[in-house]
Amino acid sequence: MSFFNKMLASVGIGSAKVDTKLESDKVMPGSEVKGIVEIQGGNTEQHISDIYLTLNTTYIKESDDKKVNVTGQIERYHITEAFTLNANERREIPFSFILPLDTPLSYGRTKVWLATGLDIKNAVDPTDKDYITVIPNELVNSVLHAVSNLGFRIREVECEQAPHRLRKRLPFIQEFEFVPTSGAFRGRLDELEIVFFPVSQNQTEILMQVDRKARGLGGFLSEALSMDESNLRLMIHQSDIPNLQQKLQSVIAQYS
Repeated sequence: MSFFNKMLASVGIGSAKVDTKLESDKVMPGSEVKGIVEIQGGNTEQHISDIYLTLNTTYIKESDDKKVNVTGQIERYHITEAFTLNANERREIPFSFILPLDTPLSYGRTKVWLATGLDIKNAVDPTDKDYITVIPNELVNSVLHAVSNLGFRIREVECEQAPHRLRKRLPFIQEFEFVPTSGAFRGRLDELEIVFFPVSQNQTEILMQVDRKARGLGGFLSEALSMDESNLRLMIHQSDIPNLQQKLQSVIAQYS
């Protein structure tokens, strides 16, 4: 019977199961994620070689002149050393890690999840998938509120393959695309694009692309040649929060 159970477990029948439970599924970059990995033994003893968590998202990548969605690994965490799980044994393994500062935020189409994997020799590896909501810290949230107060509305937020000049640790960037619907920039700008490059909880670099609205024949020619776009970098600190809206308005106005 034991041999028969091992044969079934090798194809995933009666094998160990894994379930990850988070203390909270809402977390901001730079803060601690805590939880437990619950493992329920199957019908036979199994050797667990490794337990790992991977933090993932999807991003748009160009391949053969086509845009495709691919999975991007943000980070991988090793949870425990190898051990033997007895038949029907139940184990709880606690874990904690710091969510990377460059984890994309849960806006628009962006989804972030934790995948739990058990590495079992000569068997189908059980997995679990848990989505988390990544919220902005105070500084990034203040930038988003300031842009909104200037009359911009978020049109789209997506993770895209990063051009080489912008590539850092990850192969993608998260791009926030805004359109002016009211205020001083309505009629002057087509759109505003923002990418955050966090340095710390209290400091972030912002890449902004200001897309001016075409005016007259010269404007349309500039738009066709992408000469109507201005790219600028700006470092924002926690101390900027009280005057952040005025600071952003002044910078955007120079290029609109």
